[in-house]
Amino acid sequence: MSRPERPVLVVIAHGSRDPRHAATVHALVRRVRAQRPGLRVETGFLDFNIPSVQGVLKSLAADGVRDVVALPLLLTRAFHAKSDIPAVLREAPSRLRVRQAEVLGPSPLLTAALERRLYEAGLTPADKSSTGVVLASAGSTDPEAIAVIAEIAREWRHTGWCAVRPAFASATFPAGFPRTEDAVRELRALGCERVAVAPYVLAPGFLPDRIARGAAGADVLSDVLGPAPEVARVLLDRYDEARMPALAALGA
Repeated sequence: MSRPERPVLVVIAHGSRDPRHAATVHALVRRVRAQRPGLRVETGFLDFNIPSVQGVLKSLAADGVRDVVALPLLLTRAFHAKSDIPAVLREAPSRLRVRQAEVLGPSPLLTAALERRLYEAGLTPADKSSTGVVLASAGSTDPEAIAVIAEIAREWRHTGWCAVRPAFASATFPAGFPRTEDAVRELRALGCERVAVAPYVLAPGFLPDRIARGAAGADVLSDVLGPAPEVARVLLDRYDEARMPALAALGA
């Protein structure tokens, strides 16, 4: 009995007018392909960039593909994961069986990617105890997403950093979440010898640029997560988790 074909992985990115966004998404997808040779991986965008998610799904159906795992390229379960993406997937061609994977975060691998970027920006593990870190995310009004960011900061603090403070870049700030620049000042006042800003975002764009401006008073600003190998591994983990129920049903 032949083994069933692996579902195609469709990475769903938000899209942006900023060309750096799509370039970073494509670089991440190339790393995913390199980590899992033989897996077909396609990329679709919700807005601004092509191909669109709808266009990718129609093309796959025309190619005779039957099974797809749609993976939101998101760090938290907020509006896009809960509303926008399910709505788009409901419009997929009827011949496709589409399973929506979980968002990427939270994951210890993403925390490892954050540390990788900080070390690439000049810090060393020996600097942890004297360095305060601003965990700067794009922001959300979704209570679940807000709680996840706060918990990531709390857990990361326990790995040895002087302090870790969450901050939001969006215009709407939930109670207790400062802007990046306010969190930098808070860590200075706390007595941290140095302050680093770690963007908890996947690709460059408007809000990451706002994080960078807010980091003007920090000693270190790391890069976005982008195509870090740990991020690619999380994508593949989420893909495997989504496809396992179907494989079990087939006895694979």
